[in-house]
Amino acid sequence: MATPVAPAPTLERAIVDVVIANRILANQEVVDAYGHVSMRHPTNANRFLLSRSRSPELVEAGDIVEFNLDGTAAIPEKAPFYIERFIHAGIYAARPDVNSVVHAHAAEVLPFTISKTPLEPVIQNAGVVGSRVPVWDSRAHFGDTNLLVSDIAMGADIAAKLGKERVVLMRGHGFAAAGRNLIEVLRMAIYLRLDARVLTEALKLGPVVPLSEGEIKKIADVAPTAPELQRAWAYWATKAGCADLLEKPTP
Repeated sequence: MATPVAPAPTLERAIVDVVIANRILANQEVVDAYGHVSMRHPTNANRFLLSRSRSPELVEAGDIVEFNLDGTAAIPEKAPFYIERFIHAGIYAARPDVNSVVHAHAAEVLPFTISKTPLEPVIQNAGVVGSRVPVWDSRAHFGDTNLLVSDIAMGADIAAKLGKERVVLMRGHGFAAAGRNLIEVLRMAIYLRLDARVLTEALKLGPVVPLSEGEIKKIADVAPTAPELQRAWAYWATKAGCADLLEKPTP
């Protein structure tokens, strides 16, 4: 029997969920003062929700801004924005199937952005990132830069490197993950970091055995609304001290 499709959240609920996602990523040490998470607008696919320029742990509902798919604010305001909002804009514009994006700089992932060793899933929960994790090099098309994705041309370029995959690494910088909803993209980001740590340690011992294509498919095919992912969402939010923001179950 097919998994029922959850109704789209209201804009108010979506904003609170983006706040929760920011707090979770900070608590899980995927992001620090830098990095961000966004969600496609629940009723307007040509917009996305992203905080103004604040450290993720400090993000509140009033910080969430609606952006167009070119990275401009839907309603102009004076608040400073993340320079790299164009990562989100480029991916949403190129991938209608993506409803949430994370950009982060987790240290465990960085060695795989500058070496010839591929970052591949070797632990069960990391199967959600997919079997291929490409590396985007800003220098290839933009020459010497500060490595930040600072305009929509760069955002479109990183989206092209991502292609149909779920995660793209960024040379000397970090990664971007793209998921069907917030819970799925959080799972990607959290377990990508753990997978990178485990893989680095395992490589010291010799050749490693990655997950097979079949295993990855079975792991990644879990519906983004599955009960086990809802369980993780509640757990992560509780660890991050924001369980009070979770949507209350319908009586």
